[in-house]
Amino acid sequence: MNAKMHFRFVFALLVVSFNSEVLGKNLKYRIYEEQRVGSVIARLSEDVADILVKLPNPSTVRFRAMQRGNSPLLVVNEDSGEISIGAKIDREQLCQKNLNCSIEFDVITLPTEHLQLFHIEVEVLDINDNSPQFSRPLIPIEISESAAVGTRIPLDSAFDPDVGENSLHTYSLSANDFFNIEVRTRTDGAKYAELIVVRELDRELKSSYELQLTASDMGVPQRSGSSILKISISDSNDNSPAFEQQSYIIQLLENSPIGTLLLDLNATDPDEGANGKIVYSFSSHVSPKIIETFKIDSERGHLTLFKQVDYEITKSYEIDVQAQDLGPNSIPAHCKIIIKVVDVNDNKPEININLMSPGKEEISYIFEGDPIDTFVALVRVQDKDSGLNGEIVCRLHGHGHFKLQKTYENNYLILTNATLDREKRSEYSLTVIAEDKGTPSLSTVKHFTVQINDVNDNPPHFQRSRYEFAISENNSPGAYITTVTATDPDLGENGQVTYTMLESFILGSSITTYVTIDPSNGAIYALRIFDHEEVSQITFVVEARDGGSPKQLVSNTTVVLTIIDENDNIPVVIGPALRNNTAEISIPKGAESGFHVTRIRAMDRDSGVNAELSCSIVAGNEENIFVIDPRSCDIHTNVSMESVPYTEWELSVVIQDKGNPQLHTKVLLKCMIFEYAESVTSTAMTSVSQASLDVSMIIIISLGAICAVLLVIMVLFATRCNREKKDTRSYNCRVAESTYQHHPKRPSRQIHKGDITLVPTVNGTLPIRSHHRPSPSSSPTLERGQMGSRQSHNSHQSLNSLVTISSNHVPENFSLELTHATPAVEVSQLLSMLHQGQYQPRPSFRGNKYSRSYRYALQDMDKFSLKDSGRGDSEAGDSDYDLGRDSPIDRLLGEGFSDLFLTDGRIPADLKTEAYKG
Repeated sequence: MNAKMHFRFVFALLVVSFNSEVLGKNLKYRIYEEQRVGSVIARLSEDVADILVKLPNPSTVRFRAMQRGNSPLLVVNEDSGEISIGAKIDREQLCQKNLNCSIEFDVITLPTEHLQLFHIEVEVLDINDNSPQFSRPLIPIEISESAAVGTRIPLDSAFDPDVGENSLHTYSLSANDFFNIEVRTRTDGAKYAELIVVRELDRELKSSYELQLTASDMGVPQRSGSSILKISISDSNDNSPAFEQQSYIIQLLENSPIGTLLLDLNATDPDEGANGKIVYSFSSHVSPKIIETFKIDSERGHLTLFKQVDYEITKSYEIDVQAQDLGPNSIPAHCKIIIKVVDVNDNKPEININLMSPGKEEISYIFEGDPIDTFVALVRVQDKDSGLNGEIVCRLHGHGHFKLQKTYENNYLILTNATLDREKRSEYSLTVIAEDKGTPSLSTVKHFTVQINDVNDNPPHFQRSRYEFAISENNSPGAYITTVTATDPDLGENGQVTYTMLESFILGSSITTYVTIDPSNGAIYALRIFDHEEVSQITFVVEARDGGSPKQLVSNTTVVLTIIDENDNIPVVIGPALRNNTAEISIPKGAESGFHVTRIRAMDRDSGVNAELSCSIVAGNEENIFVIDPRSCDIHTNVSMESVPYTEWELSVVIQDKGNPQLHTKVLLKCMIFEYAESVTSTAMTSVSQASLDVSMIIIISLGAICAVLLVIMVLFATRCNREKKDTRSYNCRVAESTYQHHPKRPSRQIHKGDITLVPTVNGTLPIRSHHRPSPSSSPTLERGQMGSRQSHNSHQSLNSLVTISSNHVPENFSLELTHATPAVEVSQLLSMLHQGQYQPRPSFRGNKYSRSYRYALQDMDKFSLKDSGRGDSEAGDSDYDLGRDSPIDRLLGEGFSDLFLTDGRIPADLKTEAYKG
């Protein structure tokens, strides 16, 4: 095989045809058979560059060959578009004796959004790789010695599967003097040789001949094959059979049944007996195919159909028949019968569907959302019949979402006619119908399925954008709360939903410390014990994310978790102040029925009915002296306190909620009566009646009053400060001791008699309403021994000091004027008032503040010093303080009066007289 055979003979006969119905481009190439596997035939990226450059992104175009079969002879590289040889190509096996041998297939471009279709036709050229061969290496021939010169005897044909110049071209016969050959051509183009007698034969001279018959082609290099002709010369038989015609032409319908009589041969022989009896047979050189297809009756000469013929396989047959008598040295007569097969519409159209999914011939896959005119399948129809019998009409049935578009000849494209949605319909059944135009018309139906591949075009979907659930507080950690579910109609990972919670904070803590969610099914669980009083509602966002690729789709929903309150908190009393769950309440002696004793202020951290509180007295009120409002918890007197013989009560009050179960708190109220001269009944009743006043009006009035009082206090304070700077203050230790009993800055030790000094006052008049400020003394501190020499004068001074002390405890509505002519009369009047109980000392301590009378008294006593003994003072409520003991005023009175006595213990006469009068 020379260099020409190794040359990759590729003709880029780019036969391009474009019209309104044809979509694509035809490309024709030529190759020689038997080329090396892997040899590149063409590069589509170069041959169709003029088309690819018009596409949006030519560099990303890929090529897909639409071929049938697992081992294609030609393969196409998807990336580069190179067409190469995939398997050994034998033209004789591929196309037999057909002059035109080609491999045809289609190539489409990917992606299919910009589909281009190229029809590839690769013509396979023949090489002289086969030699002519005879069916028999030895061909016996018997000829009568009486055969006339020019007698022709057909010889076996040689067979060469090559075509063109490489096929059988001629025959030759070895040199001899008696025989020659003539090469003839049959109707099908096959060449055969006839043996011709060129000289008279004489059996007695030579009875047999062996000649070499050679068949050769014109290929390069030339090939040939040979067979031996063994010619036997027989004794003569005077007459030979003769046919009516040397040749016959018969039209045979391809659908003729087996046994059809084709021809009744009639040969005659004038001889008699065995020499005139004729036997019919096929010539010895006929092909086995003819022997298999036809049958001849040896006695009657009937040629019949033995096997069904097919116009699409063999269009004609050439049969050599001989007739020979039974006499000795018989010379056979030969006849040629040409049978032309007539085409009938006996072949249904064939449908070949090439899909995008190799290995699954009946299923095509496309993606949802692909645009209109997306490639689905390539349909190729053909009919072996000819003429109208081979013309095909193709139709597509099944669904309006698809259409059939013709490209060229009998090739069609199935394209989408709409944008498809897999979630609406995932599969379509399509039917391709091919029908020829013969009579009667034949049709073929082929079904295939189009399955819609899923793309991630649907995000997860929650049924609601907001979910509201409730859970009781005091749950156990890990308790199941609820499940939120999102659906995704996509398939596989595109529809696989994963749940997460978006980060948020509650009271500074991450939401992930309160609840958690199962990422696979959306189940929500509690991570801690919920407390309604701490957090009553938890709001968080749940995100559902699918597993699609390349982009995951998400959707969110809001989950509102309400913590239902349970009755888990007991009421807590915040007023009055409790000590060991006990409160002390003071009630004036003059309190009338309806007097407001106190209000129990309580709170419950629960909510709703669990926080609705009610109060009741459960013990200590057997005589119904007190009544309590269950809702407001206000305690009022039910009777006048003056009519009650008791002075102390211990009321057990229960404050309970309305939850289930009910929780309660019990407090003990120690109520004590204290005597108060001023009537409180009207005040209490007024305060009760005014409780119903408008709240807004009360607030306005209160604010105005407070501002006015503050203004007055500031003015008085400023005035008092200016006056105090000019005055010399006196300090009365007895009043100070009584007044500072409850002062937070009182002296830390008790006042002793040695620390007390009486200071004389200038005025003898006891100021009741307008507190008199005495003139500063020239001697703030006097020694006790100096008072003895001026006893009378000092007695008046002591009395005045005593009066000063007492006047600070006289009610403001009490008016009394004392003369200072007779000190005994002053003392007598004062003693009379004290013993008759016409006035009582008023409490002046009001929440670390002192009343007006005490403040003035203290200012008068600032002139005297009070030394601290360092022992501390007793307070009301301490263990060393007893209400039955002498009060500080009593002690002061006693000490003051002792100074009035004479040194020998006698009372002055003027005092004694006035005392008896009092």
